[in-house]
Amino acid sequence: MGHRRTTLYFYGVFLVIAFAVLFTSECSAQISPGDLTYAHAKYEGLSNCTKCHVLGERLSNDNCLNCHGEIKKLQNNNEGYHSSADVKNKNCWKCHSEHNGRDFKIINFYPDKFDHSKAGFVLLGKHSQIKCSDCHQKKYIKQSNLMNRKNTYLGLSSKCVSCHEDYHQNTLGTNCSSCHDYNNFKTAAKFNHDSAKFKLTGAHEKVECDKCHQKEKRNGKDFQVFKGVKFSGCENCHKDIHNGKLGSNCQSCHTVTSFNAVNKGAFDHSKTNFPLLGRHASVKCDDCHKGGIGKKLLFGQCINCHTDYHHGDFTKNGKPADCGQCHSVNGFSPSTFTLEDHGKINFVLTGSHLAVSCRSCHFVQSSWHFKNIGMNCIDCHKNIHGSELTNSFLPDNNCTKCHVTESWKSISFDHNTTKFKLEGKHKDVTCRKCHVTEKNGMTVYVFKSLDARCETCHKDIHMGQFAENGNTNCLRCHYFGNWKPVKFDHNKTKFALEGAHKKIDCSKCHTSEKQNGVAFIKYKLKEFKCAFCHS
Repeated sequence: MGHRRTTLYFYGVFLVIAFAVLFTSECSAQISPGDLTYAHAKYEGLSNCTKCHVLGERLSNDNCLNCHGEIKKLQNNNEGYHSSADVKNKNCWKCHSEHNGRDFKIINFYPDKFDHSKAGFVLLGKHSQIKCSDCHQKKYIKQSNLMNRKNTYLGLSSKCVSCHEDYHQNTLGTNCSSCHDYNNFKTAAKFNHDSAKFKLTGAHEKVECDKCHQKEKRNGKDFQVFKGVKFSGCENCHKDIHNGKLGSNCQSCHTVTSFNAVNKGAFDHSKTNFPLLGRHASVKCDDCHKGGIGKKLLFGQCINCHTDYHHGDFTKNGKPADCGQCHSVNGFSPSTFTLEDHGKINFVLTGSHLAVSCRSCHFVQSSWHFKNIGMNCIDCHKNIHGSELTNSFLPDNNCTKCHVTESWKSISFDHNTTKFKLEGKHKDVTCRKCHVTEKNGMTVYVFKSLDARCETCHKDIHMGQFAENGNTNCLRCHYFGNWKPVKFDHNKTKFALEGAHKKIDCSKCHTSEKQNGVAFIKYKLKEFKCAFCHS
């Protein structure tokens, strides 16, 4: 009996221990359905359950928001995605489920697919073209509890100055959208100057903004002044070119349409120190008063208004000469400088030079020149002979040895002073026949390089039959009077004409042949045997 009781006692103790072990293991599994994610892992354990769960009740959004104060603050301010209709009335665990294991992705957020309008800030203009990371950066987060958080998209403000520097330095308020749109900050597309105290009218509408709104450095940064610009009178922006002589009421003469729109018809220029005479009377006011009507101009010398076409050629002691010596107010051209006046200078006009216009000599390289333009022929005329004439025929490039100013074609040259005297028909031939040729489509003059051989100018109709050492002495048979071979003596050849041969026509022995398609008479015969001609 005692042994039985002892056995039952130990058996009971074993059951209690086993039950305790089983109860602890199974209840733990029922109380915690799974591991928490890494983000909530610190809340593992039975003692931490009430930090998220309410005993005897369901989960509470309040517990979630008490821990995630940044979300609670956004909802209280009705800002951000968690304040949108898609989220605000939902339970947190509908999107952020727990107890699914350590590696479970508790936040399913895909930036590329996110509809930003649900965050309360619609991406318009350039905002729609930039990357998420361009705005969602730590430096733009203002909430201290989010500043050190990694990979967060929370904590940004929708105000422009939260991301963009206030270029106006708080002088125009924070409502940037009253003037700017989302496409381009630099052009205040929504700004209407009519809403300002100074409405733009007339020419003011065409003025660039920075003409009135000056750019400067303020607090070490670029700044453009928009507020506080003075506009009580014209002198606030415009300089009084009259220096107060005409009072401060500019509109008595001028309008905002154009400063130059004045009553010019009533102005008497003869009362000034410069009466308008000659062509000056028909010149428009703006042609002289380019700096503005009423601005004092220099007028003591012509070059104060007119360009010195002579480039200082007529200066004396550093001062320009009186233009009135050659020109008048009735017209700059033609000049009053006469041919007689030209005869008083170092270059007297003679011959054809008298008929040449001034421009032909004095207008060089798009401008007028009068001094130091040259005294020799080649200063104005091209030496068409080049190096073909030696210094003996063209000493110091002095063309007058052969030419005269009356006409370039009037040549007084003695050809007998050369190595080739002109005889017979050569006296009647023009110079161009021998000394002018065409080369590569250009006219070329040859003198020194001209070969004196006959075949240089004349075609060798004998096809080189009488050439000796590459040269043909045509004068053995011909002379300069005509081309006929009057100097030829057949008896001085290897075959003297005797007997009946004297009466035979030349063509009987010297027949016509062809060489390279060219017909010529064969004079140089290889055979003189009788059988060669007589059969």
